[in-house]
Amino acid sequence: MLYSVKGELIHMEPNVAVICCGGVGFRCRITVNTARKLPHIGEEAMLYTMMDVREDAIELFGFADRRELECYKQLTAITGVGPKAALAVLSELSPEKVALAVAAGDYKAFTRAPGVGPKLAQRIVLELKDKVAALATSDAAAGFEVGNTTVSIGNAAEAVKALAVLGFSQSEAAAAVGKLDETLPVEELVRQALKALAKG
Repeated sequence: MLYSVKGELIHMEPNVAVICCGGVGFRCRITVNTARKLPHIGEEAMLYTMMDVREDAIELFGFADRRELECYKQLTAITGVGPKAALAVLSELSPEKVALAVAAGDYKAFTRAPGVGPKLAQRIVLELKDKVAALATSDAAAGFEVGNTTVSIGNAAEAVKALAVLGFSQSEAAAAVGKLDETLPVEELVRQALKALAKG
């Protein structure tokens, strides 16, 4: 399994980047958001990768950062969401916006991606919430306790679950959210926690 590719960016086209590593050009399917972060042709670039092996094709998918890769993995684990749909979602929404939409139950945000209808969008929200529901139920009555920080169940727990979609650990997310005003809306808690985690 290829973890990443790093080398000269030799070709770009819509949703595709080719990076030359040791004389071999790796063709990666990419999102619009990743394309925006890539350098100019001829400059060095690095992408985190995920390989999709099917009977009729082997494709390499590239992502500008690990958050986008993690979000892609979460999306493609959902029944009905293939690589093409996951790339479409991540071209419309950054991983942070995916987390916010899941936290808010905003399935309509996902319908902006080509090929994602209301039913599939609802399934994405439901299953991503389910994947991280264990974070809220493991210590449901007591809340999350990290060191001297306790995050109670409610908006704060929803924010912690949303951050988990982005790949943050329970302790990282709970510590960041625990420092905030728990009466704030979930979306605002996630925004402020992301800022704090970025600085840390």
